Amino acid sequence: MSMAQQAEPAVNTPPAPGPQQTDGRTARRPLPLRLLARPEVGVFLGAVAVVVFFLFAAPPVRDGSSMANILYQSSVIGIMALPVALLMIGGEFDLSAGVAVVASALTASMLSYQLTLNVWMGVIVALVVSLGIGAFNGWMLVKTGLPSFLVTLGTFLILQGVNLAVTKLVTGNVATDSIGDMDGFDQAKAIFASSFEVAGVQVKITVVWWLVFAALATWVLLRTKYGNWVFAVGGNKDSARAVGVPVTFTKISLFMLVGFGAWFVGMHNLFSFNTVQSGEGVGQELIYIAAAVIGGCLLTGGAGSAIGPVFGAFMFGMVQQGIVYAGWNPDWFKAFLGVMLLGAVLINLWVQRTATRR
Repeated sequence: MSMAQQAEPAVNTPPAPGPQQTDGRTARRPLPLRLLARPEVGVFLGAVAVVVFFLFAAPPVRDGSSMANILYQSSVIGIMALPVALLMIGGEFDLSAGVAVVASALTASMLSYQLTLNVWMGVIVALVVSLGIGAFNGWMLVKTGLPSFLVTLGTFLILQGVNLAVTKLVTGNVATDSIGDMDGFDQAKAIFASSFEVAGVQVKITVVWWLVFAALATWVLLRTKYGNWVFAVGGNKDSARAVGVPVTFTKISLFMLVGFGAWFVGMHNLFSFNTVQSGEGVGQELIYIAAAVIGGCLLTGGAGSAIGPVFGAFMFGMVQQGIVYAGWNPDWFKAFLGVMLLGAVLINLWVQRTATRR
């Protein structure tokens, strides 16, 4: 009895208020830390800082037409950065994305011009080719078990050579012939490369497509079964397969989404300039991957969002054009990108550790 009587006060004594009542494992983290755990919050704050910086460093940025141009540059990067980000969340990345954009545009241009077809025939065939490139990358990855780095590096080299060689063989030049006067060109241009006026400022249609694709990708990731599959295969594909996730389908479809993005951007380039330079696209894949990483996507997969790469692409567009508007040497652009990339990686690492800290 005496032992029970001694223990009774300890049971009835109410716990002390404040942090003393937890051991840190069940404590609710402060709201700022919970917000920073979101992958898109850090890049949003970075984008705000970049905007504020160039508003003071480059006064022309404050003009509406300048901001429209910045949004246009961001959208061309951002449209491709979105499927690249989804692929990275799924645990893979694609080094052939840049030259795949050019391959798509070359296919549509040369097929339409050389066979004197309506340009929409070239557009459709280019879509099939782009999806086929993505499906090939995904199939090779799944069947061989090779890292996506090796598979897509091989595809990158193949496409780079084919783009140059076939264009020279067919046209006798390194660029395609202009298709600006062919049937269907105006209709295709209206969809892929037109502009519209907002408050007296011309805004490219790609800005609208960029935001629409971002909203759709966000909905897919957060509200659909497919979005759960993407996170699952990126986190641990063996565990995902064990619980019934179709890993093969998910991986291949993600590469095909990159192919779709390459097709869309390729069509925009074609109908913006009427012709395509076959040697372009090299190095753009790194820009797309960097925009996704800056947007909070981990190279290891299993984490990220579709909103983060939107801000990441916007930061690229702002820096790229902001340097020009500030009158600085444009050679500094890549240096700024490198600083942003390293900063984003460090911030993502800190956020990951903060989110998992006990």
